[in-house]
Amino acid sequence: MCGIAGIMTVDNKTPDITLLNSLEKALLHRGPDSTGRYIKNNVGLIHTRLAIIDLISGNQPLFDSRNCALIANGEIYNDIELRKQLLSNTHLQTRSDCEPILHLYDKYGLDTAHYLRGMYALALYDLDNKNLVLSRDPFGIKQLYYIETPNCFAFASEPQALIAAGLIKAEPSRDKISELLQLQFTTGKETIFSGIRRLLPGETLCLADGQIRTSKMIDALPKNGTLQISEEEALSHLDNILMDSINVHQRSDVPYGLFLSSGIDSAAILTCMTRLNTNPVQAYTACFPKTTVHDEYEEAHKLAKTMGAHHIKVEVTSSDFLRYLPKIVACVDDPTADYAIIPTYLLAREAAKDVKVILCGEGGDEIFAGYSRYKRQIRPWWLMGRQRRRTGPFSGRDILFEEPKNWRDGIASSEITNTLPGRSKLQIAQAIDFTDWLAHSLLIKLDRCLMAHGLEGRTPLLDQTVSNFGFGLPQNLKLNRGLGKYLMRRWLKKHVCNSKAFSRKKGFTVPVNDWIFMNGEKLGPLVANDPAIMEIASVNKVISIFSSHDRHYLEMAWRLLFFALWHRRHIRGIKPDGDVFECLAHPLG
Repeated sequence: MCGIAGIMTVDNKTPDITLLNSLEKALLHRGPDSTGRYIKNNVGLIHTRLAIIDLISGNQPLFDSRNCALIANGEIYNDIELRKQLLSNTHLQTRSDCEPILHLYDKYGLDTAHYLRGMYALALYDLDNKNLVLSRDPFGIKQLYYIETPNCFAFASEPQALIAAGLIKAEPSRDKISELLQLQFTTGKETIFSGIRRLLPGETLCLADGQIRTSKMIDALPKNGTLQISEEEALSHLDNILMDSINVHQRSDVPYGLFLSSGIDSAAILTCMTRLNTNPVQAYTACFPKTTVHDEYEEAHKLAKTMGAHHIKVEVTSSDFLRYLPKIVACVDDPTADYAIIPTYLLAREAAKDVKVILCGEGGDEIFAGYSRYKRQIRPWWLMGRQRRRTGPFSGRDILFEEPKNWRDGIASSEITNTLPGRSKLQIAQAIDFTDWLAHSLLIKLDRCLMAHGLEGRTPLLDQTVSNFGFGLPQNLKLNRGLGKYLMRRWLKKHVCNSKAFSRKKGFTVPVNDWIFMNGEKLGPLVANDPAIMEIASVNKVISIFSSHDRHYLEMAWRLLFFALWHRRHIRGIKPDGDVFECLAHPLG
């Protein structure tokens, strides 16, 4: 896993070396093992490397015989198969899993991404045609951001790199602030930073002379309807695709482990890893001692013991919350106010002591319909069915000076885009979650929190073979017996006899509400008087919600606390020195 960035000038001048140096410096945390760059004509490319495969000769940029240059952030899991099947007569100079991309491009041009199985954000400079090609994997596991100015087109793995290089100012969009506060993430191509855009999941851009000329898309999910398959056939097929996906996701020249919860997805991954590995799997679980939330550790530990895994417990406390939250929020430049950023960051910090790759269960709930909300979304309205995210925590609460506007536009657009002929109500709900919730919240959380510690995150359930199968399953193999993820539960019960595969989903909960309430008297005035919060909300009303017992008010308190710390770092540019209280007590640095 790596950091990439680059510039293509409009006037055909060589990119400014100072800007390239600044981009490289801003991305060094993503690639501590080596750096590389390429400058030719009006293009400059930067690469910072976290070495996972081909540790010796896999440094980037990579080149082919035509001197096309490639930089990539990601892993191509079908590298071995590509070398055998499509490139058997091609001379490859390295063992890098990314090198085949160059030769596929020589054969297939802008359709190259159709042949890649993996997670990636890449940039390729075609010297013959003077084209710059950017591409992102269909699920959006790896992110890429870009700006278009009168002078240049520039891109980077993180928005903060573009800002740190002085290519654009950090100016937040008011509509996107509303979206963040209501949804806890932002949707679509436009980021919260005015002028900075996302390359969308599955998108490929081709540029010439610093301007976008062509855009292509690959869908993560199949557009056809439901598979015709029996339960037993589906169970057998699920076993094959899980073992295959986890096997290729383990391809690595460095040690790897697993983030283990008490849920179905990580339990399934651990089960497959145990079957595939001779040595014990290294597993990490977060727990929250002395809080009111469900603690997953004991159930996860029982499973780890059954599987013979080496299980490491990572305690996350109120003290950790207060101490590390400013640093955690500082990692999430493209903001996601998901509570899980806290344990994910601390798990990554611990895991990075032992391994360089972590497998995670992201995507399982979206693919196999694990969220309880799916049951409500497919019911007719007279049976209490309802669409998700009709209101946000600030709707009608009179906390903000202005009632949030336009915050639902992105979700509404996803609803229209994903409502395709032949799709069931359940599939539409799943596809909407794929478009924004997964790509622009969960996967950003995973990328930033792990890369802060030089750790690569892999998501074997977000694999085209798994998603094509899981998304197309009949509804009764997803929702059954009042539970979601029915087929996955049956599979786990078959392969782990003492598992609690059919226990009701409890969900992964972080006790942020407890921690805020415990410290609300002190936190409230500090958040309320932060310059970013004073612009949008009443001081007295903000103070009041921090002392409330009401869950909805504490949810608002969390999002305002997150936004105050985020604005402090990513808009005002203040380093996250000190704990929450120290940072908020000095809002101007």
